[in-house]
Amino acid sequence: MDRAQKEQVVEELGQIFASSGVVVVAHYEGMTVAEMQDLRAQMREAGGSVRVAKNRLAKIALEGSPASSIASYLTGMTVLAFSEDPVAAAKVSDAYAKSNDKFVILGGAMGGSALDPAGVKAVAQLPSREELIASIVASIGAPASNIAGAIGAPASNIASILTTLEEREAA
Repeated sequence: MDRAQKEQVVEELGQIFASSGVVVVAHYEGMTVAEMQDLRAQMREAGGSVRVAKNRLAKIALEGSPASSIASYLTGMTVLAFSEDPVAAAKVSDAYAKSNDKFVILGGAMGGSALDPAGVKAVAQLPSREELIASIVASIGAPASNIAGAIGAPASNIASILTTLEEREAA
């Protein structure tokens, strides 16, 4: 890898650290290619990505960024899992770490704050962006559906009373 390629990788990593909602750093020593492809597929499905980069280049990209405190996690065979959604990469990484002992979460960064492994687990337990939007929409729509039900209730009560009276007369 020549100097220009290294500069390009550092620039790409810098953009990843700046634009991602969450970055998870993990060891992947001993994982097979199939296992890594499975991790990449799961992450892609959740809207995230997985990147293996040289630790030295990642540390250079971290210099001066708010997440520079995670540079200490970049030792050994590390992989970076990241997503714009502040929860997606943490969820997928946590779930994958439970199913594969070779994938060990070291920590990560969310915005400018560093996360230890327990912090990554805590972020993984938060609801995703889509789940939050759905719950907000449901809470906004609930009063309207209650009003519609209250308005329609007297009419349905009258209809059921008339049906009962008709059945009595027929009998």
